[in-house]
Amino acid sequence: MRKRTLPERLLTRLLIWGRRSMKEQQLMLLLAFVVGILTALAGLFLKWLIVWIEFVLTNRFSVSSSNLLYLLYPVVGIFLTLLFIRYIVRDDIGHGVTKILFAIARKQSVIKPHNCWTSMVASGITIGFGGSVGAEAPIVLTGSAIGSNLGRIFRLNANQLMLLVGCGAAGAVAGIFKAPIAGLVFVLEVLMIDLSMSSLLPLLVSCVTAAALTFAISGWGAVFECNIGYVFSSSRIPADVMLGLVCGLVSLYFTRMMNRLEELFRRMTHPYARFLVGGAMLSVLIYLFPSLYGEGYELIELLLNGREEADWLTAMNHSLFYGHDRLLLLYLSLLVAFKVFASTATNAGGGCGGIFAPTLFLGCIAGFVFSRLWNMNGVFGISLPENSFALLGMCGLMSGVMHAPLTGIFLIAELTGGYHMFLPLMIVSVTAYLTIKFFEPHSIYAMRLARRGELLTHNKDRAILTLMSMDSVIDRYSKFLTPEMTLGEVVKQISVSKHNVFPVLNAERRLLAVLYIDDIRHIMFRTELYHRMQVQQLMVMPAARLSTQDDMEDVVKVFGQTGAWTLPVVDSEGHFVGFIRKSRVFTMYRQMLADISNE
Repeated sequence: MRKRTLPERLLTRLLIWGRRSMKEQQLMLLLAFVVGILTALAGLFLKWLIVWIEFVLTNRFSVSSSNLLYLLYPVVGIFLTLLFIRYIVRDDIGHGVTKILFAIARKQSVIKPHNCWTSMVASGITIGFGGSVGAEAPIVLTGSAIGSNLGRIFRLNANQLMLLVGCGAAGAVAGIFKAPIAGLVFVLEVLMIDLSMSSLLPLLVSCVTAAALTFAISGWGAVFECNIGYVFSSSRIPADVMLGLVCGLVSLYFTRMMNRLEELFRRMTHPYARFLVGGAMLSVLIYLFPSLYGEGYELIELLLNGREEADWLTAMNHSLFYGHDRLLLLYLSLLVAFKVFASTATNAGGGCGGIFAPTLFLGCIAGFVFSRLWNMNGVFGISLPENSFALLGMCGLMSGVMHAPLTGIFLIAELTGGYHMFLPLMIVSVTAYLTIKFFEPHSIYAMRLARRGELLTHNKDRAILTLMSMDSVIDRYSKFLTPEMTLGEVVKQISVSKHNVFPVLNAERRLLAVLYIDDIRHIMFRTELYHRMQVQQLMVMPAARLSTQDDMEDVVKVFGQTGAWTLPVVDSEGHFVGFIRKSRVFTMYRQMLADISNE
């Protein structure tokens, strides 16, 4: 027997101590506290890494002209990230929030250990070298991975593990944005983890811990320091509603265009082909529009804090547009149009990053352009504060793209200190959400899983069916009947079997029909028929056939429509796989319902 190492012995003692000395709720609170600390430190490290790389590369760039190195840096960053992922990580680490949703829905909240650090390194390189994506989704995946693996070390059950995954995600959002309430709401709206008294406290502990530690280390100011003297007026409500509509439509454009571009890149089977196309697209876009470099937070701060035209014109620094003051609105509008191309090219080309920052970037610009056009045309004779509407636009895009109106409201309020703007934030957020909801039922994170029937939702019935897998309820058979077999051979096989239904297959093992014991019970002991009757005279067609590609919601629906108690399952080529029994489905359903409901 292998002798255990010192770390293994210490870990064993820690587990025994934790189990013996603390109650379950106390252990969860302690682990949530640890998760909050670790996620905050991970977020601070990632932000430092991005700022350091970007400063080293771009601090000597000329303000008044374009810089040719913008053509090189993004390609180098994507290439380094591609090599890191392909030869060191050897796993897909993109689409961080989607991976968390998939882990909750299909992998019992198990996230691979390497995700505790690989997303940080990959996204730090990608964004520092100019990748037009955000650091927030990678750090959310990092936080969730920390929670998942810490829970596995302490051998927590599935519900507790799911809660720690949520704690990691909540802590990550709370820490990187200094927004504890938004972290909590994000987990409830986007990750769709049900709120109960047993889950509320650990989530709050992680959020408060991560935010407090981040404040203590990086300072007590908001992420975007801005002094917006916005005074709510009922006369501006129509403008708030119209901005919400605009944000909803921009969200729709961003979501659908990203999906189409990802599909085009997916058709390129070779990773280096995707790298060449994505890298070239990103480099050209950043050379033409330097504001697309990295997260784009500098432009957000500029639009939020600018007080006069000279301030806002600096948005065109480093670009070919510099000095052409009349082209500011055109420049900003082109940023809205091309940001989705830059973000998709970054990730599809081999980089690593999320869409939090692109969403805030687009929303800020959309709100600013909307208010500028409104003021230029004197709509209703009402003047709109442009920096305030830039802030409202961030809320609208966040709500629309992520289908998370509460997250949008609280995140922007905490991110900018704009607590006095809650009412207009609510108006814009709800309007944007309702607008995109009319066209797209799922968020950009969830739609990939929803198309495959793997999305966990707040509907408990659907959630349980999503968590159930076809493979877990299939009763596989090692023996089968053929049409030419005699009744005597059938009886012989029945005598050594516990089944009451048998598949009838052809030579290629494709399902032809089924045979029920109840249908032959009246002739089973008539030996004179054993050599005279064959299976083909006794078999019947099943009420329906299930496929291994079906999800459990479809399975339950077919059982309800046919009234059958047992149905055969075949693969995509018609080969028999096994039977599913209604009783087994319902037994597993009741067990999972009890597990989910248990607090």
